[in-house]
Amino acid sequence: MSMIANDTVVRFNYTLTNSDGDVLDKSNGEPLAYLHGHHNIIPGLEAQMEGKGVGDKFTVTVAPEDAYGEYLSEAVQEVPRANFQGVDNIEVGMQFQSQTDDGHVMLVTVKDVNDDVVVVDGNHPLAGVTLTFDVEVVDVREATADEIAHGHAHGVGGHHH
Repeated sequence: MSMIANDTVVRFNYTLTNSDGDVLDKSNGEPLAYLHGHHNIIPGLEAQMEGKGVGDKFTVTVAPEDAYGEYLSEAVQEVPRANFQGVDNIEVGMQFQSQTDDGHVMLVTVKDVNDDVVVVDGNHPLAGVTLTFDVEVVDVREATADEIAHGHAHGVGGHHH
């Protein structure tokens, strides 16, 4: 039986909750596929998957620094409303792609809107959140050469080209 190790493709079911027990996400019978050892999932979860096998069920709690990072107050910024040309109705909770000075694209979430200024938050929505995953490993197989070259799983539950 295959164990999870670098360059294996893993399919797993999961339920993700926060520290209050609220369900944030779940696989709903559609297992997530990823290529192990290639940073396709958050580091704290990937580390706990190592060595597990098909049928294993376990719970992993991941601190923010091993998930989506700590919440950074400096990632919250006021942006002139004029920067949102072509967007007539800006509402709290809307998400936009923004380009940083060094060319990286990041997702920002609108936190507040007033006449002249829009407050946006560049933190990941789960930044600063301790995450708990209830995991069931469904399948483990050797990755193909193409998957290793591309750095992600292909096919069912994975990436489709």
